Amino acid sequence: MGQKKPDQEFLEFVVKSIVQHPEDVKVERKVDEMGVLLSLKVNPQDMGTVIGRQGATAIAIRSLLRVVGQKNHARINLKIEEPAKVAKKEESEKESSSE
Repeated sequence: MGQKKPDQEFLEFVVKSIVQHPEDVKVERKVDEMGVLLSLKVNPQDMGTVIGRQGATAIAIRSLLRVVGQKNHARINLKIEEPAKVAKKEESEKESSSE
């Protein structure tokens, strides 16, 4: 696999610094006509930390990535992957408890 780009390394560093499970942080980088897309995956228990109250942490991370992108002449977008297994499990637990 290729060498990590500065934007990808920066995102990994920031997120690993704030979560409880840094070993589960994964960042995928794709480039297309819209710019750079960084897809972030974290441990389900760390989702609240990464998003923050009313999305404040996610907004701050996106702002920092915008600055990194400007420095490297790239438009950077961040997608925080929702852990599907956890979301589906919680929904099924809610349904079974309401019966």
